[in-house]
Amino acid sequence: MTAVSAQTGTARPPLTVVPPAERGTLRIADRVVAKIAAQAAREALVPLSAGAAAPHATAVVQHETARVRVHLELGYPGDIGARCAAVRRRVVERVGTLLDLQVPEVAVQVERLHPAPAPGAPHGRIT
Repeated sequence: MTAVSAQTGTARPPLTVVPPAERGTLRIADRVVAKIAAQAAREALVPLSAGAAAPHATAVVQHETARVRVHLELGYPGDIGARCAAVRRRVVERVGTLLDLQVPEVAVQVERLHPAPAPGAPHGRIT
């Protein structure tokens, strides 16, 4: 059976169903992955150290793989290795779950350590 266009009265070919795998691809922007990774790092570091800036991230997406670099500030003293590992795990989990991407590499860069104030010490600068 041939469909006829109501506007022109000409015959048009029947519609064909294209399987989902052949319809095209979805490209997820690097900045989307970076925002999700930064949010995941914040979740892993709750509560943030006093005076620490929120984590930020960069990402490179190729095919179905994302490579992520997270920049953060941590409180000191503390188990820096364990906190970095928690950030890695959370970033891999969230990016994988939300975007269905493999994350083989999460580089964590600690940019600054914030020492905890000594008990009884004044807060802020002394002039």
